[in-house]
Amino acid sequence: MKGRDLKPHIGIFGRRNVGKSSLINALTRLDVAIVSEIAGTTTDPVKKSMEIFGIGPAVIVDTAGIDDAGELGEKRIAKTLEVIKQIDCAILLIANNMFGEFEEMLIQKFNQYHIKSIIIHNKADLESLRNETIKLIQQTTNAPIVEFSIKTNINIEVIIETLKNTIPETAYQNPSLLKGIIQRGDIVMLITPVDSEAPDGRMILPQVMAIRDVLDNDAINIVVKETEAEYFLQNTGIKPKLVITDSQAFGFVNQIIPADIPLTGFSVAYARMRGPFDEYVKGTKKVADLKDGDKILILESCTHQVSCEDIGRFKIPRWLRAFTQKQLEFDVVAGLNEIQHPITDYAMVIQCGGCMVTHKQVFSRLSGAIDAGVPVSNYGLTIAYINGVFDRAVAPFINNQ
Repeated sequence: MKGRDLKPHIGIFGRRNVGKSSLINALTRLDVAIVSEIAGTTTDPVKKSMEIFGIGPAVIVDTAGIDDAGELGEKRIAKTLEVIKQIDCAILLIANNMFGEFEEMLIQKFNQYHIKSIIIHNKADLESLRNETIKLIQQTTNAPIVEFSIKTNINIEVIIETLKNTIPETAYQNPSLLKGIIQRGDIVMLITPVDSEAPDGRMILPQVMAIRDVLDNDAINIVVKETEAEYFLQNTGIKPKLVITDSQAFGFVNQIIPADIPLTGFSVAYARMRGPFDEYVKGTKKVADLKDGDKILILESCTHQVSCEDIGRFKIPRWLRAFTQKQLEFDVVAGLNEIQHPITDYAMVIQCGGCMVTHKQVFSRLSGAIDAGVPVSNYGLTIAYINGVFDRAVAPFINNQ
């Protein structure tokens, strides 16, 4: 499953044949999930982008039963548990008053990744939720409990309202890259190199978002290539309130933008909006302490065709080795795939900009490293540090927190 959709992600979990797929159909009022009386119909996590009546656009993740059996069942359960790291909210579906070790384990995982959840007791038309079951649930979690029946759709509106109240605001927010940094009428220069890594006929997401964000803040965009920036400044006399550049041009742009004009990078601004910015700022300084033999984990949150100009797989490793003069080792994990080695094997973790994943997915991806005390950074901040412009690049955001 790839986290390429920035809408709220809602995971549905439970044992086999409790009605997870039927619940999806009830929420969407469409037959979008295969329903069968045969336990184990859903084998792998399936992500569906859809409109939930009363909530709006969302991504529902239908998972295999947590009580799956056999060697294949163990693999399906492992994939189901991986989904927890990628969601904003969880629905734990139970039926027939069955609440035990499987449900307790899921709730423990929800808590581990700070996932808010709701408990739904399905098949109420066959067996009502008993007080003893409610007490068992409340001993494990304070999540809201809703009784439901697929047959009668009883309480479907209650489920939707409970979901609306449970999904974190950060899953819905459309945060601003530059809020608090620029004001109405400010001129912002955006320096966007066009090289072999630039997509044909379009701009990358952080650049597009920056242009829109400037407009949303009633400010003025000036968009130039790095080769034209100095010419523009010298021949117009215009002094931007802020300059934002592609991180790969940091070294060159730092030389041509006067020191009294704030300068940062698209990826730095995006890191502040999408990731654990304070941890990035602190962790990036670890670059200066890297030693021979240190292993660095590069996290790419999307999958793409790799070229020799790939920033995460080739450029950053090459630049770090040159900057530190150390024999460094690098592992790359793409998409939201599992990290194969213990996180403590690494001296540092460097996350990409995260433009193709959600706010929650970035935080969950890095939480293991942060909890273990492994320094974390991101592409833009690392490149700024290597080019000697780290303090300048983070200053606009540090000074406006």
